[in-house]
Amino acid sequence: MTEGEPELAAFQALYDFSFDGFQLDACRALNAGHGVLLAAPTGSGKTVVGEFAVHLALTEGRKCFYTTPIKALSNQKYADLVRRYSAPSVGLLTGDNSINGEAPVVVMTTEVLRNMLYAGSPTLAGLGYVVLDEVHYLANAFRGAVWEEVIIHLPESVRLAALSATVSNAEEFGDWLSQVRGGTTVIVDEHRPVPLWQHMLVGLRLYDLFTGTNGSLPPGPRDDSPKVNPELRRLAQREQPPDRRAGPPRSGRRGGPRRNLYRPPSRAAVIDRLDAAGLLPAITFIFSRAGCDAAVLQCLNAGLRLTTPDEAAEISELVRERTADIPEEDLPVLGYPDWLAGLQRGIAAHHAGMLPTFKEVVEELFTAGLIRAVFATETLSLGINMPARTVVIERMDKWNGENHADLTAGEYTQLTGRAGRRGIDVEGHAVVLWQPGIDPVAVAGLAGTRTYPLSSSFRPSYNMAVNLVGQVGRQRAAALLESSFAQFQADRAVLGVARQARRIRETMAQLEFGCDQGDFAEYQAIRKELSQREGDQSRRRSVARQAEAAASLENLRRGDIVRVPGGRRAGIALVLEPPAAAAEPPGLLVLTEGRQVKRLTLADFPMPVAPIDRVRIPNWFSARSAKHRRDLASTVRNKLAGHDLGRPPRGRRADGAGGADGAGGSDAEIEQLRRRLRQHPCHGCADREEHARAAERHDRLDREAQALERRVAGRTHVIARTFDRVCAVLDRLGYTDGDTVTAEGRRLAGLYAELDLLVAECLRQGLWDDLAPAELAACVSALTFESRRSDDPSPPRLPHGAAREVLATMDSLWGELDEVEKEHHLSFLRQPDPGFAAAAHAWARGRPLEQVLSSDLTPGDFVRAIKQLIDLLDQIAAAAGAAPAADTARRAITALRRGVVAYSTLG
Repeated sequence: MTEGEPELAAFQALYDFSFDGFQLDACRALNAGHGVLLAAPTGSGKTVVGEFAVHLALTEGRKCFYTTPIKALSNQKYADLVRRYSAPSVGLLTGDNSINGEAPVVVMTTEVLRNMLYAGSPTLAGLGYVVLDEVHYLANAFRGAVWEEVIIHLPESVRLAALSATVSNAEEFGDWLSQVRGGTTVIVDEHRPVPLWQHMLVGLRLYDLFTGTNGSLPPGPRDDSPKVNPELRRLAQREQPPDRRAGPPRSGRRGGPRRNLYRPPSRAAVIDRLDAAGLLPAITFIFSRAGCDAAVLQCLNAGLRLTTPDEAAEISELVRERTADIPEEDLPVLGYPDWLAGLQRGIAAHHAGMLPTFKEVVEELFTAGLIRAVFATETLSLGINMPARTVVIERMDKWNGENHADLTAGEYTQLTGRAGRRGIDVEGHAVVLWQPGIDPVAVAGLAGTRTYPLSSSFRPSYNMAVNLVGQVGRQRAAALLESSFAQFQADRAVLGVARQARRIRETMAQLEFGCDQGDFAEYQAIRKELSQREGDQSRRRSVARQAEAAASLENLRRGDIVRVPGGRRAGIALVLEPPAAAAEPPGLLVLTEGRQVKRLTLADFPMPVAPIDRVRIPNWFSARSAKHRRDLASTVRNKLAGHDLGRPPRGRRADGAGGADGAGGSDAEIEQLRRRLRQHPCHGCADREEHARAAERHDRLDREAQALERRVAGRTHVIARTFDRVCAVLDRLGYTDGDTVTAEGRRLAGLYAELDLLVAECLRQGLWDDLAPAELAACVSALTFESRRSDDPSPPRLPHGAAREVLATMDSLWGELDEVEKEHHLSFLRQPDPGFAAAAHAWARGRPLEQVLSSDLTPGDFVRAIKQLIDLLDQIAAAAGAAPAADTARRAITALRRGVVAYSTLG
C-alpha cells in the first residue's frame, strides 16, 4: 500500500502491524505538505500519525514538538519516543522536567509551547512540525485557550498534526484550521478497531444491552440502531430484579409481604464474575477518590487474588525498585502497606489523590498485565494510555461540584473508550451496573451517541493581551484574536440569524403603504404616538383605580353592607371579617345574598367600594351554621328594603381625569394628537385602513429584524470587544499605554498564572519583599491553590506572623482589582484561596510529611499543589528582577523541592 512512497514505507517498517486506511491517509497528507486534523475513537491508533510527523522531521533535518495536555502523558510519550529513536534525539519540557530541550524531537505540555511562542524562544528555530495530541482539550473551560493561542501564533511554515477524539463538528474545526493555518486535511474515522460490546450487570447476571448484535453497536447508518434487550426493559419496569439468593418475601409489620430491597453485588463479587467470564483486566470507574480506595480494601478483605505467586513476586520487585528513594518513615503516611498488598493481588486504585509515583507504578503494572482490576476516577480516561479488556461504570451520574449530574454521551464515550486493547483483545466490553432507577433505553442512547461537539472556551487574558500588544500592537492583536476558533464559531452561529434578518428587511422593502393624499409615514407616526399615550394613560388609570379599591377595602368594618360590582360574586354582600392589616393583597370574608360565606379579594373590586348601610352582627353568629347564615341574610334584606339599589353607589373618581400624566402625557396632549390626526391629509383617504395595516406590518417586521440584528451584534466581534475591555483595564493600571507595553507590563508578560494580574500587582507594590521563604511560599500558594470543596464553612488554618498579614492585604488587593474589573464588565480574577497556606509554610520550613498531610489533603493533592506553587515561584523569581522577592522565591523553591516532591516524577 506504500509503493512509491519511500518515507511512508520506511516508517511503516518500524511497526509490527499494518496501518489502517485512516492512518495511511493522514500520513500521506503530512507527507504531501498539508496540515492534518485526525478525529478518531480512543485506542484507534491516532498517535501513529503524530509519530510520522516526528519521523518526517528527523528525516528532513528539522524539529518536531510533540505536545500533550498533561505532564503524565508527556512523560509517557517521551519514554515511548526514547525507546524508538534513542535518548539523544528526544527531549522533555514539562515545567517539572527539562531534559535535552534542544533535541530535534521535544515532548512538552501545550502551555510550554505557548510560553515559548510569546517569549520568542530561540528553541523555535528550525521547527517544522507540531503535534497537538488530544487537541479536543481546546474545549476545557480552564486551559482550552492555550491550544488556540498555539494554533494562531505558530509560524506559517510549521505543519500541524492535530489529533482529537471523535467530535461531531470535526469538519467545522478543520475549516477553521484551514482558515488560520492554510491547507488542512480533515480525516474522520468513527470505526473502532476493537468492537465494543455493551452490557448491563444485574445482580451477578450479565445481560447484553442490545439484541441481535451480541450486545455490540452494529456498523452502518445510525438509524439502524439495534433494539434494547427486552429483558432489561422488563427489569426496569419492575424496578426489582430477581435475587435468587434471597429467601421468600418477608412479612412487614403492617401485615402483607414486604419486597426484598435490591442489594447490588459487592465490588469483589463483580470482579470475580468478570474474571469467570474472561473479561479481565478491567477498569471500574467510581466517581470518588475515597470510593476507589474503599473498593481496593473491600476486595482485599474479601480475599480476592488475581495474581500467581510468581506475578506477586515480580510486582514486589518492581515496586521496591520504583520506590527505593522514598524515605522509610514516609511510607506509612503514604498508605504504602495497603497499596502494596493490593498490587501483589493484582488490584489497585488510580486517582489524582495518589502520590504520582504510585500512580505511575499502577500504570506500568497494568500495561504489563500484572494488575487486572483498577478502580479509577474519570481522570484516568483523559489521555493516559491504559486500555483494558473491560470498562465497568458503577453509576450513571456523578457529582460535578454542585449537584449530581447524569453522564453525558461524551463522558460515556470517553470512559468506555478504554475498553478493548488493540492487538490483544478481539473485542472490548462496557459493563454498566444495574440498580433501581436506571433506564436501559437511556444507557443505550448514550452508547449509541458516538460523538460530541467541540466548542471553544477561548477568551483573552491579561497576560495574553500584554504579550500580543507588545509583539504586534493593539490593532493587529485584535485582528489575531478575531481569528480564534471562538470567534469563528460565534460568526457561524449567527449566519442563520443574519440571513433571517436580511430576508425580513427584503420583505419590508416590498411593502408599499404610500398614500396619494399625503405623507402616510408621518400620519402613521402620529397614530402610533397617540395609541401609545392612550395606552399609557389607560394603564395609569387602571393602577390608580386598583390603589383606590385597595384603600376602600381597608376602610371597611364588620357589619358593612357592600355591593360587589361584577364577576362571579356580583351582588350584595355583608362583611363578616374586614381585611387583615398585613394582608397582601387585601381580602375580606363576606356573606353573600345566596347565604354563602366567601373570601373576596381585590380582583372582585375593580373600582372603589363604599358601604351602602350596615347591620350589627351578633357575637354568637357562626358562619358554619346554616340557620345563622339564613337569619343574618334576612336581616340584611330587611335593612336594604328602603334603599334604591337600581344603580351602583357613587364613589370618588379614581381615573385621574384632568390631572397631568407623567407616563402617558396629559389629556390636553392626547387631545392635541387627536386634532393633528384628524387634520392630516391622509385621514380622509378612502384606503386609509388598508395603508395602516401595511404600515403596522412594516413596523412589526422592523421590530423582528432589530431583535435579530441585536443578536448578531452581540456575537459579532465578541472576542475583540472583550480584548478591548482587557486593554482598558491594563491602561487604567499602567501596564500598557495604547500600543506601548510599560515596564510593569513586560513583567506581567512573563506571568502565566490564572491570577496573573494579581501576581503582577503584588510584585509592583512590594507586598512580598520582606517575607522569609516559607512565608512567601504560604502567600503565593493562595494564588495557585483552589479548594476542592468550596462549601466548607470552616476558615482555613493560616500561618502566624507576617504571612497572615500579607495574605489579608492580598485579599484586599484582589477586592480592588475586582472592582476595576466590574467597571469594565470583566470577571477574570477569582479570590485568593489560603486553604493550602499552612501546609506550604510547614513544608517549606522542613516539617515531616506526617505533620503536613491531613484528612483533607491527600499525598497526590499535596505534591501537585507544591509543584504548581514551585512553577509560579519560578515565574516570580524571573519577573521580580532585582527586587528582594526574586531571591526569596528561589530559596523557597529549594525549600519546597524535597522529599516526596523531589522524587515524584509525574504531576
